[in-house]
Amino acid sequence: MTETENPPLRRTASQVVYENRWMRVTEDATVRDNGTTGIFGVVHKPDFALVVPYDGTRVHLVEQYRYPVDGRFWEFPQGSWETKPDADPMDVARGELAEETGLRAGSMTLLGHLYEAYGFSDQGFNVVLASDLTQGERALEESESDLRNGEFTLEEMWGLIASGQCKDAPSIAALALLQRHLSEA
Repeated sequence: MTETENPPLRRTASQVVYENRWMRVTEDATVRDNGTTGIFGVVHKPDFALVVPYDGTRVHLVEQYRYPVDGRFWEFPQGSWETKPDADPMDVARGELAEETGLRAGSMTLLGHLYEAYGFSDQGFNVVLASDLTQGERALEESESDLRNGEFTLEEMWGLIASGQCKDAPSIAALALLQRHLSEA
C-alpha cells in the first residue's frame, strides 16, 4: 500500500459499529486539511485470492448465486480463508481453485494486487494466473452447493460481460490483467 505523507483526510476517532466473522464495519470521525469534519464508514475484510485458470485457450469460470444482488453470474474462482487471514496468497489461490473447480495448477503466477471497492472498503485481492491445469475432484463448501463450472474462450468471456452474465468487477479486472500478461509474453 502506498501511504500518503500528508493525507487530506485524517481519522480522529473510530468505533466498531458492526462485526461478524467475515467483516468489521467502523465509523470514523474525520477532519480535512481545511478543518471540515465528517464521518466515514469503512468495511474491513481480509484480502482474497482470485484465480484465473487458463489452459492456453480457455478460462475456467464458476457461476453461483450472489445474495446481495439476487442473481447468478459467472466469475473467476475466488475466496479467502477467514480462519487463516494471514495465509500465503498462493496457498489460498491453490485451495480456492481446487475447491471450486477441482483443477490443480502446475504453475501459479501473481498478476497483481488490486482493491475491490476502495471507496468504502480496505479489502484487496491478489490476481493469480493458474496454468498447466489437471482435473481433480471439487470440494465445495455447503454454501457453494449450487456452483456451476464452465470453460470459455477470452472472446466468449467478453460476450458474457457484454450480455450481463458476468458482472463481477474483480473478474473483469483480472481478465484485463490476463490479457496484458498474454500480450507481454
